Amino acid sequence: MKKLNLPLFEFKIKKENKNNIIFDEIRKKWIILTPEEWIRQNFIKYIISKNYPVSRINCEKVFYINKIPKRYDIVVYDSSGKVEILVECKSSDIKIKKDHFDQVMRYNIELKSKRIILTNGIENYYFKFSEITKDYIQEKDLINYSKWKLELL
Repeated sequence: MKKLNLPLFEFKIKKENKNNIIFDEIRKKWIILTPEEWIRQNFIKYIISKNYPVSRINCEKVFYINKIPKRYDIVVYDSSGKVEILVECKSSDIKIKKDHFDQVMRYNIELKSKRIILTNGIENYYFKFSEITKDYIQEKDLINYSKWKLELL
């Protein structure tokens, strides 16, 4: 797999029926290792490395926009069950474009996340909703969970 602009993590990977499969510790099952799945699994590990509780992380779930099913890549919930972080993952072979930002913003109409991340593992874009400007401002990195908790006070 391609070297990413994320720390190196260890994974459980094995071969099954000519496919490489990776163990997803959020879904607690083996998943076919596609290029996008590689990004998703690395970013889940990155979130965990920032001390977010695994119990608040979810991935690959269906939700609806105007009765049309969509699927988010990763979300992190706050203590009340609201989506705090929405992550959209693309394969490292896909260059991040405006269409991808538009896609994650459409998802966010329903999910109402305060933080949005768009990543292909090489380019990682972090945004936080500003209560002052009522718009998303770019951040340098994913905030550590302990600092995020302080923001809520």
